[in-house]
Amino acid sequence: MKLATFNINGVKARIGALSDWLQEKQPDVAMLQEIKSVDEAFPRQHFEDMGYTVETHGQKGFNGVAFLSRLPLEDVSRGLPGDETDEQARYIEATVIGETRPVRMGCLYLPNGNPAPGPKYDYKLAWMGRLRARAEALLALEEPALLAGDWNVIPQAEDAARPEAWIDDALFRPETRAAFRRIETLGFTEAFRARVRGPGHYSFWDYQANSWERDNGIRIDHLLLSPQAADLMRDAWIDREVRGREKPSDHVPVWIELDA
Repeated sequence: MKLATFNINGVKARIGALSDWLQEKQPDVAMLQEIKSVDEAFPRQHFEDMGYTVETHGQKGFNGVAFLSRLPLEDVSRGLPGDETDEQARYIEATVIGETRPVRMGCLYLPNGNPAPGPKYDYKLAWMGRLRARAEALLALEEPALLAGDWNVIPQAEDAARPEAWIDDALFRPETRAAFRRIETLGFTEAFRARVRGPGHYSFWDYQANSWERDNGIRIDHLLLSPQAADLMRDAWIDREVRGREKPSDHVPVWIELDA
């Protein structure tokens, strides 16, 4: 099972680039963030014609998450539990039925949180607290499970080309990184770092200031695997070259391959 998380930064604006990537790379499951579309306006038929089952949790103009899957999807749920007043579309969960076993997957678009400190940062940390509770529930199933998406977290200094530029940013503040670690240390494996060590590996380059050309990137797109899913992992990698294509997202896909 080959799956990728990809913040597409607007599915309608990026439909050509996304379709080309799907056709070329053939993921079994693509977990999309920032689709920026309500469910009714998502180009569902287009992707269904490409062979994908489509499940979305959308919002007009911003946010929004989705599954595109060549494999059957079951037990789809929308929204992160823990706050019935939260109207932001940032979480969708489903069980993907692989050839040999099912895998429970949470696709997330974690709040940015800037400016920090402030209400937006408080929302980010509260959201991460709710995500930790959901992560505990997934671990309690003692089955293959993962949490993947745009976490808006720079876990450590080597995950930024210029960490000093991010000291006061919500993505790199100590409270943010500590909240990420509280989830990871429940028993999850951060897939990419289980395979690749060292600096220079990024998943996001801003559109401003020639960030891509200067390789001024950060790594904020992550896949966290339950112990049962980690046992199935064959490989993990970042699809860096996608950022250099025509009309790209500012993020690139991050992949894992599971024996499932």
